[in-house]
Amino acid sequence: MLKKIDKNANRIKRHKRIRRHLSGTASKPRLSVFRSDAHIYAQVIDDDSMNTIVSASSLDKSLNLESTKNIEAAKAVGKDIAKKALEKGIEEVVFDRSGYIYHGRIKALAEAAREEGLKF
Repeated sequence: MLKKIDKNANRIKRHKRIRRHLSGTASKPRLSVFRSDAHIYAQVIDDDSMNTIVSASSLDKSLNLESTKNIEAAKAVGKDIAKKALEKGIEEVVFDRSGYIYHGRIKALAEAAREEGLKF
């Protein structure tokens, strides 16, 4: 009998393995990314106080996106999260790719945030 590979379960295993070594503090919070089929979400999180400082997603009406599931949407979310973080005084973050491969929409979001002035 053939078994179907559960890609999301494998991603969650990778995410847990990465999170053992990765943590956000008040001085250097964690930029966490979640990618669904239709949208992309980003949060800046202080793990010490278990608090989300800022967040952005492709669902935001202010971004005026034609499509929410492409690289252009990821770039817009990356720029938006960087602007919001810089407004709160956060200049440096730890990037948490949540077990996703650093490619495509995840890479586009990270590079757009770097271009806006956020340091990883």
